[in-house]
Amino acid sequence: MDRRLTTTGKVNSKFNIRGINHIALVSSDMQRTVAFYEGILGMPLIKTCMLGPNGKYGQHFFFDMGGSSLAFFWFPEAGPAQPGVTVVSNPMGQGGLSLTAIGSMNHIALDVDADALPEYREKLLAAGVNCSQIVHHNDVAPSTGPNALKEVHESNWVSSVYFLDPDGIQVEFAGWTRLFNETDTAYEPATADDASSWTSERETVNA
Repeated sequence: MDRRLTTTGKVNSKFNIRGINHIALVSSDMQRTVAFYEGILGMPLIKTCMLGPNGKYGQHFFFDMGGSSLAFFWFPEAGPAQPGVTVVSNPMGQGGLSLTAIGSMNHIALDVDADALPEYREKLLAAGVNCSQIVHHNDVAPSTGPNALKEVHESNWVSSVYFLDPDGIQVEFAGWTRLFNETDTAYEPATADDASSWTSERETVNA
């Protein structure tokens, strides 16, 4: 079933943005990255670049995501990943939230058919990729506990499987499960000033 995202007729009247051109991440080993994204996930490698004279500064490779692209830099002098800062320390779907620092990229979500998630999860496991159970994101989980995400509910809006690439970058297979409506934008956005009292003012939910 085709459940591609729709946004209740809202359109951008300021810029003609057509989606993501590419997202650029940093790899520690480009050969290993190609083996994962092209070899395991099947995303064709469509462009390779050398950075600087004779590749002095590294490489820049692009993979086809199906209408957009995912890119990686390889810098010979790049610093190591820092769990909890640049990459997640606790992957989603495995018992907690995936906290990373402000300005970091928390995860990349690849759009798939939600009905295909069981098959895709089995393919990942067969390829030796450790991944989460199928997680159903819904509008009741905050009040009924994290385990509600493992069950199908009528308010489900996206279903997911989470896994890590060879550099610890969190990847998600995500499939929309319903169309959005006006009730899906009910919450006011938080401010930086809210952070200090945010947790204490809210009920702790235990699994």
